[in-house]
Amino acid sequence: MSQGTNLRRYHAAVWDEPLIMEQGAPGRRGTVPPAPIEGSGIDDLIPAAMRRKTPPVLPEAAEPDTLRHYLHLSQQTMGMVGISLFGTCTMKYNPRVNERLAARDQVAEIHPHQDDSTVQGLLEVVHEFDLMLRDLSGMDRFVFQAGGGAAAAYIHACVTRAYHESRGELAQRRDVITTAQAHPCNPATAAAAGFNVITLPVEEDGYPSLDALRAVVGERTASLMINNPDDMGIYNPNIKQWVDIVHEAGGLCFYDHANFNGVMGRIRAAELGFDACMFMLHKTFGVPKGGGGPAVGAYGCTAELEPFLPGPLVVKTDSGYERRENEAGVGRVREFLGNLPQVVKAYSWLLAMGGDGIREAADISVLANNYMESRLLAIPGITKSFGHLTLRRLEMTRFSLGEYTEETGVTVVDVQNRMTDFGVDAFWLSHEPWIVPEPFTPEAGEAWSIEDIDYWIDVLEHVLGEGRADPAMVKSAPHNQVVAQIDGSSLDDPARWATTWRAYQRKNA
Repeated sequence: MSQGTNLRRYHAAVWDEPLIMEQGAPGRRGTVPPAPIEGSGIDDLIPAAMRRKTPPVLPEAAEPDTLRHYLHLSQQTMGMVGISLFGTCTMKYNPRVNERLAARDQVAEIHPHQDDSTVQGLLEVVHEFDLMLRDLSGMDRFVFQAGGGAAAAYIHACVTRAYHESRGELAQRRDVITTAQAHPCNPATAAAAGFNVITLPVEEDGYPSLDALRAVVGERTASLMINNPDDMGIYNPNIKQWVDIVHEAGGLCFYDHANFNGVMGRIRAAELGFDACMFMLHKTFGVPKGGGGPAVGAYGCTAELEPFLPGPLVVKTDSGYERRENEAGVGRVREFLGNLPQVVKAYSWLLAMGGDGIREAADISVLANNYMESRLLAIPGITKSFGHLTLRRLEMTRFSLGEYTEETGVTVVDVQNRMTDFGVDAFWLSHEPWIVPEPFTPEAGEAWSIEDIDYWIDVLEHVLGEGRADPAMVKSAPHNQVVAQIDGSSLDDPARWATTWRAYQRKNA
């Protein structure tokens, strides 16, 4: 352990109480609204056919009861209040000022059908943020409609399809090339768009060889879809040659910037020759992520692909800003302009950081990762992917507990569960399929202090020691959390799980 570090005594709050739908009593109220003024005509605003015949099934609870219940729920949720070195997705602090900005009426209460003249401020933010991302990438236009990284990758798959169709080559160009270390959204969205997927295996240098790429590129190539650096922190130094090889065959090249945090301000996708790229606003740009959202995948492309973008596009004119449909575009991948409150947060974050700030953040991210690597590899039982490679990794490194599991029988999931007993968030493992055994992928980014990083590593070292002394205790963890290990047998049984109160009542009688 680091010198002077003591593990804190921790136990999560546990409130043994029913759901809010099961609380309260008939007639109990927090607020009693006034009765309609007689003769006001309010009753006539709702047609008789649309009026409820029975009251809605809602809990009847007093304000103190309701406040107490949701306070208890918040106490049982760790979220980002623990130390969350969550790799493959850059989980970083989300500034509260940005949450306040997005909650203002000028953002939260805007209706998407409002006339452009009434939302000039919001349209200006969208346009200005588009220009900022152009500076970071060298692309010619960005859209923010995609509801996350996978949706942005799907935009590229659709744009690729439309581009080749416009040239009369779609029937011929059916192959999308990716690698075993690319994020799964790249092959998945290519397949969803109707392409064949060719996955190149990772070789001794930590990435596929140029010869492997040349062997699959040809007149059937539609696009290359990859991320670089990958989740093992390895940057492919031949990436410009990759792009040239695909372009010579007539294909497009897409840069998945999910791992942009360690190279912010250092590389630009267009200067490497890419035709399109995406950024994760809910990762790199300080926007919250969790529970499936709120996510935004910013998709940018060169002028050659701009005609195929999904609309509407925000355009600056002499009289202000307006939305214009993109007549030849691929159509919507999400409603309207996308999740604009998240764009406002990302715009605010990037303004606050500035060019110097993002370069410094990238430096801190790389420095923190290599500091973590030096400490983690000193712990018995931990190895790293492609351990024979001695070059420094970028924003993350994929580690393995394979040797430790063989020695103790304690798996990486067991260790993950036990670490939460000390008030730190569970680490991320790896995308499937696992290239290294029992993987885990921590990432500090620029958000965590040296004290936080040391404490997280100290917890991991302590848990690994426990696993050697008392494997059963670690395998049965967590012990200090809100819930212990759950029985997941019902998760795939539609007769048992319920996502709404009505379904819960129906299935549990």
